Amino acid sequence: MTTSADAAVAPLDLLILGGTGFIGGPQVRYAVSRGHRVTLFNRGQRDSERIDGVEYLAGDRDSGDYRALQGRRFDACIDNATLVPRWVRDAAQVLAGNVGHYTFISTVSVYASDAEPGADETAVREAYAGEADPFTLSPADVRANMALYGSLKTLSEDEALRCYPGHCALLRPGLIVGPGDESDRFTYWPVRIAQGGEGEVLIPPREDPVQWIDVRDVAEWSVQVAERQLTGAYNLKGPAQATTMGEMLDTIRAVANPAAVLREASRDFLQANGVQAWVDLPVWIPGVGDTAGSHRRSNARALAAGLKFRPLAQTVADTLEWWRNLPQSRQNAFPAGKFGLLPARERELLTVLVDQRS
Repeated sequence: MTTSADAAVAPLDLLILGGTGFIGGPQVRYAVSRGHRVTLFNRGQRDSERIDGVEYLAGDRDSGDYRALQGRRFDACIDNATLVPRWVRDAAQVLAGNVGHYTFISTVSVYASDAEPGADETAVREAYAGEADPFTLSPADVRANMALYGSLKTLSEDEALRCYPGHCALLRPGLIVGPGDESDRFTYWPVRIAQGGEGEVLIPPREDPVQWIDVRDVAEWSVQVAERQLTGAYNLKGPAQATTMGEMLDTIRAVANPAAVLREASRDFLQANGVQAWVDLPVWIPGVGDTAGSHRRSNARALAAGLKFRPLAQTVADTLEWWRNLPQSRQNAFPAGKFGLLPARERELLTVLVDQRS
């Protein structure tokens, strides 16, 4: 989203590690639009758009092949792709001393607890409790045991701070949403409501809090952080004001299908019927108990540093436009991932809910 940071800036020699995934696409396009000389370093295996003026270098972080970066100097580096701390360590053997600023894309999953509403960047982070040496682990090991994800990101942050002292920023996004998100986490709601006609859509308690950030806001601000050489940690969670699930879903309905009927279920009903927060009803996390702070984490530091959020209505409209241009087979398979209720299950739950209220 355009901000006051959109004033003319000096062109940077900008290295992006990754650059072809969910965040990378809008990040690269934005950096080029700002006049930066962009170099991407990745395996070159993803079938992605080639952007004019961008330099593409091939290597393999998992095998430690950084030959294409040897002898190169950059004003700034943005590291999108790291899942394991050895990737930060190994890249620094080539880049430390050869980049003026380093931005590490981390995650709010580094935090040890989600129980405290308003917790900020100083909150305790998760400690590694795995049995193996964490510097021997690969991304495949993480995907096989996602319980390690947060603590390995913690170690990756520590490695970034060690390797780039005094010129390192740690960006900790929460739920990243918007066009290009294949997970169905947020996408479930615009698509499901758009498909609903005048029928009912099962939704979680309206009162529970919610936070998210559009992928383009993450991408653009990461470039601005590099331009301004900001340092320290920043929680990237929006919107700027506290928002509830009900408010989010009402906005989605207004854009996607005003005729849809949103049928609210209580926490007790959902728990009694085995409906999982976050998974069956995506985005939703109960705002009580151990998860009271999940969608209430402080974003004050990032806001003070200039982070802005585009309107949710724009995110919804753009997500739907992207979705409608996907292959019909993908649309027909919705919901295709692990997120969202299958139609038959949702109809069953709606029937039980109505029967209990009659």
